[in-house]
Amino acid sequence: MSDDFKRQAAERAMEEIRDGMKVGIGTGSTAEHFVRALGRAVRAGLKVTGVPTSERTAALAREEGIPLSTLEDMPLLDVTVDGADEIDPDMALIKGGGGALLREKIVAAASGKMVVIADSGKLVQRLGKFPLPVEVVPFGLRATRIAVRAVLDSHGLTGEVSLRGGEDHPFVTDGGHYILDASLGAIPDAAKLAADLNLIPGVVETGLFIGLAAKAYVAGPQGVDVIMKD
Repeated sequence: MSDDFKRQAAERAMEEIRDGMKVGIGTGSTAEHFVRALGRAVRAGLKVTGVPTSERTAALAREEGIPLSTLEDMPLLDVTVDGADEIDPDMALIKGGGGALLREKIVAAASGKMVVIADSGKLVQRLGKFPLPVEVVPFGLRATRIAVRAVLDSHGLTGEVSLRGGEDHPFVTDGGHYILDASLGAIPDAAKLAADLNLIPGVVETGLFIGLAAKAYVAGPQGVDVIMKD
């Protein structure tokens, strides 16, 4: 049933898309529903150009016939539509379950508006139940993990930090980085945690998206709710 909710949210988000737009396209299971909806509209005559946030999204978009570009050629976008792993009442997000958090954040920041699509199970009162992805460079991994642990401890966060994919076969992002997943529980100050983690030299980016999302289409048993940032 949640997959059907994801599809409903993705299809409603097509309301944001107009002819001639430059559209950032997210990564993950919900974003894939949006890619398919966008593809149907393109085949029906809609003229847009997409900028995908991952190789996986790019491949699906090509299958759907969506014209693609990059931020090198198109550095300012009209809108980005992407999923989220958690959404709090202030429209702060945890993202990165699909492993594309760095590129997703770059594309979202280059957009006039970020629109989130999700099922209602992604709504939380406080971020942190979903493990927080932290993208790191492979060089100096042990030192970076120790530094990440120290920052989490300073915030009173004691959950486990694991290397995605495991020590023998770590998950590698499209940018050639690793991901540490931090199981934290409730995060008391997400903005401060993001800032402190980003000061660690080996950290590339975190999955905390603060101040980027402007609007969300959230689908559940009662239909699709539209949530606007205050």
